[in-house]
Amino acid sequence: MIGLRTAIAAGGLTLAIAAPALAHHSFAMFDQRKVMTLEGTVREFQWTNPHAFIELDVTADGKTQRWAIELNSPNNLKRQGWKRTSLRTGEHVSVRIAPLRDGRHGGLFLDLKKPNGEVLDSGLPKDGTPVNVPQV
Repeated sequence: MIGLRTAIAAGGLTLAIAAPALAHHSFAMFDQRKVMTLEGTVREFQWTNPHAFIELDVTADGKTQRWAIELNSPNNLKRQGWKRTSLRTGEHVSVRIAPLRDGRHGGLFLDLKKPNGEVLDSGLPKDGTPVNVPQV
């Protein structure tokens, strides 16, 4: 009987530890049925795990807004042709995102275009198909 209790407790502990990892990969906070294009200046490019980020300064109506744009992991971005040096502070870019549902200044990265015409992609679907729903 003690073995069964230990097994149940160990299973519960495993689930409790795994829950944050499962929650982390949800894309529910992004409205993937909408696509926004932002023009702005890269304030910071964070090449970090588990997700890279672009902090973009966007000027609208004479005011500068800071947008936080979540990308894939550096490992996945490398497969899309990215490097740690792909974006530099001060670069002006056009970025397409799926915006946050709550209206805050942020979103899920889809792709961007640099002034020289270079396009950097995410590899995510851009047709409104949510990324966390299996394709059939």
